[in-house]
Amino acid sequence: MAKVITFGEIMLRLAPEGYYRFAQSESFGAIYGGGEANVATSLSNFDIDAAFVTKLPKHEIGQAAVNTLRKYGVDTSKVVRGGDRVGIYFLEKGASQRPSKVIYDRAHSSIATATKEDFNWDEIFEGAEWFHFTGITPALGENVADICLEACKAAKSKGIIISCDLNYRKNLWTTEQAGRTMGTLMKYVDVCIANEEDAEKVFGIKADDTDISGGKLSHDAYKAVAKKLAERFEFSKVAITLRGSISASDNNWAAMLFDGEEYFFSKNYNVHIVDRVGGGDSFGAGLIYGAISGMSSQEMLEFAVAASCLKHSIEGDINHVSVAEVKTLAGGDGSGRVQR
Repeated sequence: MAKVITFGEIMLRLAPEGYYRFAQSESFGAIYGGGEANVATSLSNFDIDAAFVTKLPKHEIGQAAVNTLRKYGVDTSKVVRGGDRVGIYFLEKGASQRPSKVIYDRAHSSIATATKEDFNWDEIFEGAEWFHFTGITPALGENVADICLEACKAAKSKGIIISCDLNYRKNLWTTEQAGRTMGTLMKYVDVCIANEEDAEKVFGIKADDTDISGGKLSHDAYKAVAKKLAERFEFSKVAITLRGSISASDNNWAAMLFDGEEYFFSKNYNVHIVDRVGGGDSFGAGLIYGAISGMSSQEMLEFAVAASCLKHSIEGDINHVSVAEVKTLAGGDGSGRVQR
């Protein structure tokens, strides 16, 4: 049985070739991805037994999404089939000072119309050690938020570790809706993952002396944010990714981890971006891998940041890297020299 269960929506991603804008493009490349699905595929690439749970239509597009997961070794046996459509998102990749843009077409997707009766969490969690979801999933509707709550209750009753990436999306719900719903779910969560904006947008916990748009991030401020989150919700760990945005093409990338007693900061990477979608998901997967593998807090943080750094160099949602490649980078070899 799968050690890690993830739950959410896998979507069809449609994107112009290269850096073409939507209005320029006469064709769109089609691949599949989504927050929790990306975590499951990363973990599978790391040789961790991972299952993805969702609801997808029975038609060929739904099957193509399932096939993508299977191709990367993800357990799809708990995917529920039904409903009418696969959610879509359109991605226009940014460059230099022009930001990337995402347009959602996901209303009435199969998972958005799912009910609590669709999922038997006692069966799904049999033999599992870890459950992961993100704030994107409960944002799909009150019914999906209720399913997340049922999943968290079932996981907690079985002693399964629960992690959540806050992943606030302004196009899906308001800050008030997010704070209310996520506040209810957080009391079941052990490991909270956030970026430099999530804590403020969802829970009103702001990092002082920080200018995200200007790329100025204060370590001391994020220590305070992590501590406030841990105290409010009794998290065992809080991880915050720290993205210093120089432009759409170049970022500084690092993270911090608070384990309830000590604060840990990773090394910083100067990243030239090929595709940043899935960057946070690859960090979450790296953190889960590190925890399951028995790494120390500093080791798991460095592994997670290195995994995510590599993802920024890879087209698509999925992080196509191995444990060995991540450890090489985490160990200090970021030269990019040809391997032969």
